[in-house]
This record gives sequence, C-alpha cells and structure tokens, in this order.
Amino acid sequence: MTARTISILGATGSIGASTLDLIRREKNKWRVVALTANGNAAELATLAREFGAEVAVVADEARLPQLREALAGTNIHAAAGTSALTEAASRPADITVAAIVGCAGLAPTMAAIENGGTIGLANKESLVSAGEVLTKAVARHGATLLPVDSEHNAIFQCLAGNDLEHVRWITLTASGGPFRDWSHDQLIQATPAQAVKHPNWDMGAKISVDSATMFNKGLELIEAFHLFPVGLERLRIIVHPQSIVHSMVEYRDGSTLAQLGPSDMRVPIASTLAWPQRMDTPCEPLDLAQIGTLTFRAPDEERFPATRLARQAAEAGGGIPAVLNAANEIAVAAFLAGQLGFTRIAAHVEDVLSGFAPPAPATLEDVIALDAEARHRALALMEPV
Repeated sequence: MTARTISILGATGSIGASTLDLIRREKNKWRVVALTANGNAAELATLAREFGAEVAVVADEARLPQLREALAGTNIHAAAGTSALTEAASRPADITVAAIVGCAGLAPTMAAIENGGTIGLANKESLVSAGEVLTKAVARHGATLLPVDSEHNAIFQCLAGNDLEHVRWITLTASGGPFRDWSHDQLIQATPAQAVKHPNWDMGAKISVDSATMFNKGLELIEAFHLFPVGLERLRIIVHPQSIVHSMVEYRDGSTLAQLGPSDMRVPIASTLAWPQRMDTPCEPLDLAQIGTLTFRAPDEERFPATRLARQAAEAGGGIPAVLNAANEIAVAAFLAGQLGFTRIAAHVEDVLSGFAPPAPATLEDVIALDAEARHRALALMEPV
C-alpha cells in the first residue's frame, strides 16, 4: 500500500504532538512532507529527523541557524519565516494538519486550501476571523475541510450521511473549565496558574484560559456557524462537566445523535487522519458503568459572558468576529502576564467591540489588516489590574 503524505503545521504543539504520536505507531503508512514550529528549533529538528520530513520550517527567523545546525548531514531542507511557512503549507500532501495557534495560522491555512487538498483544521481562528473568505476559497479550489477540534469533529461524525435540512439543533458541549462552579467574587481573584489547570484536557495556556472564560466555546460557536451552515439559531451550547459527550445533533424526527469518547485529542485526530475510514488509537475504551453519571446544564452567561459576546459577533458578521478574536488574544496574553484580571478578559473584549464597525473583509489581506487594527485598539484600551 502506498504511504499517504502529510504536512503538520504546528508540529511541536499539543495537536502536532498527538498527530505525530498516531503516525509514529503506523510509520509505514505515512510519509511526512513538512513540519513547522514557531520557535522550538531543537524539538522541530528532532521530529524532522525521526519522521524523515522533506522540509522543516521555524517561524522565528532568528532560530534558523540553530535549525540548520541540528539538521546538518541530512537531506531535510531547513527554512524560516512567514513566507517559508506558506511555501511549506502549499506543498502537495494527502492531508495537511493546520494546528498553528492564532492568526499566525491564517496564511499557511489559506495556502493549503489554495492547493486544493484536504485540510485537518485545528486552527479555529482561521474560521472565526476569516470564515467567509476561507469557505469561499474552499469552494473555489475544491479543497476539503475536516474539523479536528473534538466538538466539531463530533458534529461532523454525527452528521455523516444526513442532510442539513433535517437538523433541528446542533449542540456543542462545554466542560465549563476549572471555574465552572466558582462564584463571581471568586472569579475576580482567579490566577493564571489556576486558569491553565483544566480539569479534563491537557492543553496549551491560551486555550486553557479560553476554556476557563468560555471564550473557547464562543469561538467554536462561530466556527460551527461556518462549518455547518444550519443557521445561528440552530446552534446552542450546553455545559457537560465530564467531557464524555463531545457534541450532539438533533434531527427533526426527534432523534439525537451524540459522539462519545475519552478526553483525548488523539480520538478526533484519528478520525480526521483516517477519514472516511477508521484507524486504531492507544486510547482506553470508555467504561460507562465506571463513569456512572453524565450531567448537563445550561451555560451561565452572567458569570461567563464570552458565549454571549461570540453569538452577538456571529450575528453582526462582517469583520466583528475577527475583532472579537484579536481582542481576546490580547486580553488573554495580558491576563497570563498578570496585567489584567480574569473577569476583565471578557469585559475588555466588549470594550474593544463597543462602537467599532469595521467593513467586512473580502480578502485574507483584509482579515490580517483588520486583525492588526483590532489588536492595536485592544492594546490602546488596556487598563492595569
């Protein structure tokens, strides 16, 4: 059997590591084309050597000498910078996993789309900030988007073989994060160290904070709006602390299909890599008898207003979702640096959105320019704790 080709954009992050763990178990079935990283040249070189990548790209150009030295004596091409990332993403591959965090992943993701291939999308900012631009490009170039996020992958699986016209509701589940049972007064005192300790998932700092504020679920709502065009009014969120049910689709006949699985990103990644087939994972099977109880409750938008802000941004459309995303990234970075209180994250995003009515972006360049403008506005409005 011919080995399938794969590129992983963001190979040293959590999604990249989980993807490579699955590939490592069936190395004879895969050939790695490109691996990229933000600044960890040493780990990138180690992975590129292990998997025999054709090219290794580090975003930080200052790390290129280190990368070249680490790859000396191999045939692996070393490169650095944004243009090199885009070139790597445009290389033909059976599947490209887009896992670069933040808007830095926009241009590489678009390059993969313009190549007309299959993209395993783990960069939610691409659809949040550039949803219309990206989905039009997907249609124009005949690309295939496969969602990697556990919630969207669950929806994708539950929709398989069904018509969107038959859908009554799409429900995204949310763990509620580490502060789901905290009072407002407790939330005011929440620290970065507490916020990054997710009770169910092992994630990076930014995504963990987004889970704690519920912005992660708000961004996923916007992403689902573009991935599954049933209308915003048919998308809803429910808090499910156990993170066993990853999302649900209810059909007009009253049937509800839910995808269940362990809290391990290798499950949705495997679904994406093997699609439309299945592949083995090392994850422990669910023991529902041991789990015992699955609970659900409505989100509290008084304590966690992020989902309300995200829905309002999706309703407004145009450039507003891009502003929401950029403002949140600035606010989260400030919180992690101890410059902004936890409850001020959502409040700051709302301040940035207030009175800001940018035109709808028509191109990726428009999105990037709007993102930069929104970040500038977010920084200018920043207040100390």
